[in-house]
Amino acid sequence: MKSLKRAAIGLILLVVVIAIGLTVWEPLSTEQSAPPPEGSYEARIVRDEFGVPHIFGKTDPDVAYGVAYAHSEDDFGTLQEVIAMVRGRMATLKGADSAPIDYIGALLDVRGTVTRQYDDLPADVRALLDGYASGLNAYAADRPEEVRLAKLFPVTGQDIAAGFVLRSPFFFGLNNPIEALVQNKPLPREGGPRLSDEPAKKSIHPLSPDKIIEDDTTTPVGPDPDENGSNAYALAPDLSPEGKTRLVSNTHQPLRGNVAWYELVVHSEQGWDFAGANFPGSPFPLLGHNKYLGWTNTVNRPDLIDIYELTLNDAKDAYRFDGEWKPLEKKRVWLKIKFGPFVIPYPQVAYRSIHGPVIINDSGAYAIRYAGIDQLDMATQYYRINKATNFDEWQAAMAGQGVPAINVIYADAAGNIGLYYNAMFPDRPEGYDWRGILPGDTSKALWQKTLPFTRVPALVNPASGYVMNANNTPYIAAGPGDELKADSFSPLLGIENDQTNRSRRSIALLERANADGKISDAELWAVKYDTGYEKAGYAKNWLDRIAALDLKDSAKLLQAQQLIGQWDWNLDGKGAADALALMVLRPANKSHYNRGEMPDPRQILAETVDHLTQYFGRIDPPMLDVLRMRQGTVDLPVDGGNDTIRASTLWDVEDDGRLSVRHGDSFIMFMEWTKDGKVHSRSIQPFGAATTRPDSPHYTDQMQLFVDKKLKPVWFDPKDLEQHKASDKVVRSDQK
Repeated sequence: MKSLKRAAIGLILLVVVIAIGLTVWEPLSTEQSAPPPEGSYEARIVRDEFGVPHIFGKTDPDVAYGVAYAHSEDDFGTLQEVIAMVRGRMATLKGADSAPIDYIGALLDVRGTVTRQYDDLPADVRALLDGYASGLNAYAADRPEEVRLAKLFPVTGQDIAAGFVLRSPFFFGLNNPIEALVQNKPLPREGGPRLSDEPAKKSIHPLSPDKIIEDDTTTPVGPDPDENGSNAYALAPDLSPEGKTRLVSNTHQPLRGNVAWYELVVHSEQGWDFAGANFPGSPFPLLGHNKYLGWTNTVNRPDLIDIYELTLNDAKDAYRFDGEWKPLEKKRVWLKIKFGPFVIPYPQVAYRSIHGPVIINDSGAYAIRYAGIDQLDMATQYYRINKATNFDEWQAAMAGQGVPAINVIYADAAGNIGLYYNAMFPDRPEGYDWRGILPGDTSKALWQKTLPFTRVPALVNPASGYVMNANNTPYIAAGPGDELKADSFSPLLGIENDQTNRSRRSIALLERANADGKISDAELWAVKYDTGYEKAGYAKNWLDRIAALDLKDSAKLLQAQQLIGQWDWNLDGKGAADALALMVLRPANKSHYNRGEMPDPRQILAETVDHLTQYFGRIDPPMLDVLRMRQGTVDLPVDGGNDTIRASTLWDVEDDGRLSVRHGDSFIMFMEWTKDGKVHSRSIQPFGAATTRPDSPHYTDQMQLFVDKKLKPVWFDPKDLEQHKASDKVVRSDQK
């Protein structure tokens, strides 16, 4: 008996020892941080009445240091998640649901790309990244109680560069083929026709043979893969009654998280002056304006991804290529997963061929090759266009082709406007079905370079006097008679032919406003905040399907059908059918955007009716009671919908049944250059400058303006800022 008791006690002690060890131990594959960057930095951070940081420094790296420190003051939690993500430690920070992100980083060999390419970056770019990393380190040292994960700091310029490598390909849909190959789904199409009409072969998720990890692999890495969006407008001086150039940035991003916008203004004595917004982890604004020019972005989705089927040997450790067997690269990956107080090592394998990352399922091995693979020039391109002082310099920086894909809408003080369907198009040889699965056993099908920037579809200074994009084909951008011709571009480019309601609506409204040859500021404002639908495209087809349903067997569904038949095609919150239309249109837009099959209209109508009846007791509640902007204790009504120009794109269903917007109109900026060449701008954020700091006065201070469709001034000129500053501090580092 005593021996059994001693054995039981010993077993308990062993379990306790193991548990204690697991709380502090991480496997041997943990990425170790390089030494922190050396250098001395000093930045002045001035905040205006809305808490927007204006960062001043003698050098650009000084300013980058201040950018990181100021952003940390407002959202250090999200910045830490970005660093954990590029270090392969998201699952250690947030648990099993984040483990796929860590695996994706290993699958894409993000750290390998940085190791191979970082030293080849220009010295000034590396200095900027080091300055930003030093700002994060300084804040972590000053506020150790806010650090959420041991050994996360210090960070380096390489870590910051890795964030660009990891996130960039998800903006043009890399999540789609990865998900398809591991989840037994049809391979999606980008650009033109579907890659394949055959269902994807049954596959085994590379992360979850034991079913401990969810299959949602990509949402936290980049923009929402289901429904991205943005609108952008550039208008030449001839369209303005006052003769000014105008640019409207209206991106649709998550309102919180690692791709939520953060507003800032920077001023360096080395000539870097810029107002705009960045994502957590970026040392510079990604859109906005300087004194001379500005740009904004919308997501585009050309076909920049190719899938190759490999022929493996019996041992599955080599693949056939040009008549020889090449070793299949195999790397052990330890996912470090937090379970309660423990960190559990979970082994996986990442495969790679000469083509790129490889996913093996029970029907074969498939390699993925994509635009921008194994390159690190995104940071260089963004930094260079930040500092461009004229159209020629800006175009030269764009020609560097660091950013794999995204539409760029441009305007400047000289009156130039343009739309660039920016993409690193693979230089694909003819003779293959690039929308299908390609043979992986021949170099003839393996492209090695991308086409030059001169091959990018661009529409500059059209006769219509405007350009626009709303996540639609570049062949619809400037109105009838002024568009690019589709037959001028090779089908090998895979340029998308999609339209959105926002694109149809934008062209219709701009053409209507331009009937007299001028578009006033009020008319442009009305375009941006429009909440209407065109009676065309997927929206009309979807509502026609609902109208055609035989619902005699259900009185409540018949009533809903009749109500939506009376809808005025506007989600302004004024109509009795607005809430119903809002909710039934969302699944249709999701399927349309993803180029998938439309859902069952009766099922969607029934689910919507059930929801409205359960939570509001009626099928016609005021939409503004249903759709809300919520942050902390502030709860405000908001209009717009899933594919309206005034966008309330995605929402969370809360306990009271109301829809809390989490994605849609985010950072908005109106920019203009007057006849004398001076720049003026106004902006707004959905919540405030300090989105994750409930104790900050800037946690919700922009919400009322946002829902009221108002903007605040951007105090770009330091002389103007002095009259509107709320705080002023200097942060410095003297690291030896």
